[in-house]
Amino acid sequence: MQKILIPTDLSANALRAIKYAAELFKHGRTEIFLLHAYADEVYSQAEDPDTFEDCKAEICRKTEASLEGLKEELWGFSPNPKHNIHCVAAFGMLVDAVNDWVEKENIDLVIMGTKGQTADRNITFGSNTLQVIKYVNCPVLAIPEECALSFPKNILFCTDFLLPYKRREMKLLSNISKRYGAQLHFLYVSDFDNLSLRQQDNKAFLEAVFKENRTQFHQVGGNDITKAVNEFIPKTEVEMLVMVNTRHSYLENILYQSTIEKIGLKINIPFLVMQNLSR
Repeated sequence: MQKILIPTDLSANALRAIKYAAELFKHGRTEIFLLHAYADEVYSQAEDPDTFEDCKAEICRKTEASLEGLKEELWGFSPNPKHNIHCVAAFGMLVDAVNDWVEKENIDLVIMGTKGQTADRNITFGSNTLQVIKYVNCPVLAIPEECALSFPKNILFCTDFLLPYKRREMKLLSNISKRYGAQLHFLYVSDFDNLSLRQQDNKAFLEAVFKENRTQFHQVGGNDITKAVNEFIPKTEVEMLVMVNTRHSYLENILYQSTIEKIGLKINIPFLVMQNLSR
């Protein structure tokens, strides 16, 4: 059974991610946790210390009612007997609340929209999504607002074979790929044809984990990963991008820029970020 955590700000963008999650995992037993962190709302609305607890209780009540309404809407969209849906109204900051529930429920995957209520069409990811990707110790699948409720037939995994991948995270990707018969494309950007012993070991690990999947390994010359990914996605009709976030990685360099747009990486498809962190 998969455990999925979906942080939501109750916006239309967030609802798209919720529906995508329900469809992506419709074939298996899944526990879905709909989480809304409401501390910001309390601090912005509480007028003084004397009214703080009353304000907190009222916003908690409204949050619980909104989540129950969202649960009913999801159930109407996807009345799946294999799904068990929980509503979580959490008094806390978003990243803290998500991390707490990831640990508490041993969550397999966090799924959220790329942007929230204050969506800016000029940016790829909103601040909340970036914070979760950067700081939450769990794989994160970010769903663009315009993403169709269809399933990936081609998945691009950009890798330099230098990372010691986590088997649990790779099995999650393997299961998604097998479920929809997707082709997994591993893209290595380098001018060097020969892999180091470390790279050979990590590639062999990937080949073993994905032995039941349809896989293809590609190498593109040069060192411009952004250009290689941007060109590969339309050419191969990629419908999901996968990268691994770890210290000193290409993805970490992107995430610690003020915006992904500075790098020029164009992401308008579901983006799965593996965290390569123990849990």
